[in-house]
Amino acid sequence: MSEAIAAPTVRILKTRRGGDSKNPTTEYSSLLHTVRNLGLLKRATGFYWLVFSILMVALGGAITGFVLLGDSWFQLIIAGVLGIILTQFAFLAHEASHRQVFESGPANDRAGRILANLFVGISYAWWMNKHSRHHAQPNVIGKDPDIDPDVIVFREEDAAKVNWITSFLTRKQGYAFFPLLMLEGINLHIHGFKTVFGRKKVDKRWLEISMLTTRIVAYVAVIFYFLPLGMAFAFIGVQLAVFGVYMGASFAPNHKGMPMLPHDSKVDFLRRQVLTSRNIRGGTVMDTFMGGLNYQVEHHLFPNMARPHLRKAQEITKEYCESHNILYTETSILESYGIVIRYLNKVGLAARDPFDCPMVARFHHR
Repeated sequence: MSEAIAAPTVRILKTRRGGDSKNPTTEYSSLLHTVRNLGLLKRATGFYWLVFSILMVALGGAITGFVLLGDSWFQLIIAGVLGIILTQFAFLAHEASHRQVFESGPANDRAGRILANLFVGISYAWWMNKHSRHHAQPNVIGKDPDIDPDVIVFREEDAAKVNWITSFLTRKQGYAFFPLLMLEGINLHIHGFKTVFGRKKVDKRWLEISMLTTRIVAYVAVIFYFLPLGMAFAFIGVQLAVFGVYMGASFAPNHKGMPMLPHDSKVDFLRRQVLTSRNIRGGTVMDTFMGGLNYQVEHHLFPNMARPHLRKAQEITKEYCESHNILYTETSILESYGIVIRYLNKVGLAARDPFDCPMVARFHHR
């Protein structure tokens, strides 16, 4: 079953047993056993060194172009390219955090921390904490931090609680979602600094502080040294905007608009991961564009599976889900964006009408 879910509505799923199997644990174990026997859980260190090398060459080219262009508004093209390159480095940091790159856990952590903090400017500790909770309970209400209410809300119950001042944005939040992603880049940097300078326990706190501080000081200093004041601000703004939109456009299609599970849900691991995830079609181009995130179902079922093995794992997983009557969702990238926008707008309609003044409404109902 590879069809997309037609209506982007939230569906609360109860415990469900697909096919005629009576043991969900055995169902997942059987699938895991199959992919392991095919060698699909082996690391792909050579592949990641190749990708890293290509990105370093691209980064070197962007830096060379930046220096040669000098005082020119064509620098904004370099800024956009830099935003793309840094997002690709973020994909590598994400994969290292899932132990996909090296056999050694500490080696993966070192790589992930260097890539996240020094290259991208995001706290590795913050990312690990947030992303680990998401993987454990995707789209589970009250447990998955990715669906907690923020500027954008993902549940009608949360939309109904927004104040009348912000309700105008909430009611049209689907249309505002992608424009708001232009601010996501700076938001991710802020989260990083708030984490490392916060009171909660942070693994390798002072190492992350030194990395993040060194990175941002060096980056800003170079930009403002080579470019006039206004152009420097524009360069940073464009780079952050492209980075934020690219990151959001890669992560948003994966779960937004998919079923949500109640806080006390007893849905088994296999169905919890498959039913709440959405894959994106597109072949090698999409594999590169989304850094393997287009195989979201397989990524959630086998989080330490290296990117080159996900396509083969998808063939096996789709067939397995079909034989066990488990809905497997796959769409095109544009279809997924449409689903996300319609879903967020539907949720937003639960927000109060911003033109209904609370004071007037109080007297009106007397």
